[in-house]
Amino acid sequence: MRIFLLIAFSLVSNYSFAQDSTYTRNLVNILTSKQFWGRGYTKDGMKKAADYLGVEYQKIGLLPMGISYKQAFNFPVNTFPGKMMVAINGQKLVPGKDFIVNNESPGIKLKARLIQVDSLNYQATPSLQISFKDKLTWSVATEVGATTIIQVNKKSFKALPKEISVDIENKLLPNFEAANVCGLVKGTKYTDSILIITAHYDHLGGMGADTYFPGANDNAAGVATLLSLAKYYAAHPQPYSIGFICFAAEEAGLLGSSYFVENPLVPLSKIKFLINLDLVGTGQAGMTVVNASVYPKAFAQLNAINNENHYISKINSRGKAANSDHYFFTEKGVPAFFIYTQGGPSAYHDVFDKPETLPLTEYKDLFKLIVGFNQKLME
Repeated sequence: MRIFLLIAFSLVSNYSFAQDSTYTRNLVNILTSKQFWGRGYTKDGMKKAADYLGVEYQKIGLLPMGISYKQAFNFPVNTFPGKMMVAINGQKLVPGKDFIVNNESPGIKLKARLIQVDSLNYQATPSLQISFKDKLTWSVATEVGATTIIQVNKKSFKALPKEISVDIENKLLPNFEAANVCGLVKGTKYTDSILIITAHYDHLGGMGADTYFPGANDNAAGVATLLSLAKYYAAHPQPYSIGFICFAAEEAGLLGSSYFVENPLVPLSKIKFLINLDLVGTGQAGMTVVNASVYPKAFAQLNAINNENHYISKINSRGKAANSDHYFFTEKGVPAFFIYTQGGPSAYHDVFDKPETLPLTEYKDLFKLIVGFNQKLME
């Protein structure tokens, strides 16, 4: 009878993981859709994403971490809401694919001759510069500079650039409103001891009125994995409380996690461990753990679970790094790992980070590894 129950439990568990895999894929598709416009700073993309996540938290059964699911804050950001036209030698370029405008650029409208500075750089006027690149990588700026810099994909334009026409609109928002989305599953025994799982939900948003950056691996995959874990823990409460935080404004400089650490909704001293998920949509080449060398005992436990169950092909150790939302927690003494996977598509901070090319190779194994690791932390 016991063997039968174990087999039945295993079948149910495997089925639930399969279902969560479908749930996770659907979430990635939704979060990267045009509706959320890159979860950024134009067309209410970030606000719409935060609202959606709050509804998902409620559906799953999470309790608000504070008085509501949202922790609001604001900051300045440079945006590009409208015109985004660049033509070289009369050839119009496609935003995102053929060119990007540097994130600190002011708006500009002019037509001018191009003067070659070196093999890759040209100048039209002191206020407009052109740079040819092998790869176009965009980001977010919280201020406006003095010069408009346009990066052009070298593969998109082969002729000698002689003349440029531009019409670019920017808008500095001095008090852009954003919100971290925070939820909780209360522990069954030690309610004041908390494990936290985090992932930033924001991405780069849009560049102009017609181009947006989907952000499938960065970081719809992390948010979808977080929500799958939230769904699991809401159905299977643990001795410790488990919190879930989707941070805003990571792309603008880890601003959401910084705000939370300075205005915590739970005492930082009660957080026993934090796992931050960012760029977890691949995994063919294994994964890396930032802060592994800072917390060697916890890293050894993680590796032991992985070696026993053969989840991830390789787990690389990395030291301290200020490269995602775990950082400010670690600075305040909260033990934390930042996990990211490797292999697969190389799209990053560009328009090609799409759901249809995101493999989610190791989603189920990463899910099981995190559940097993959390279980070890609660022993």
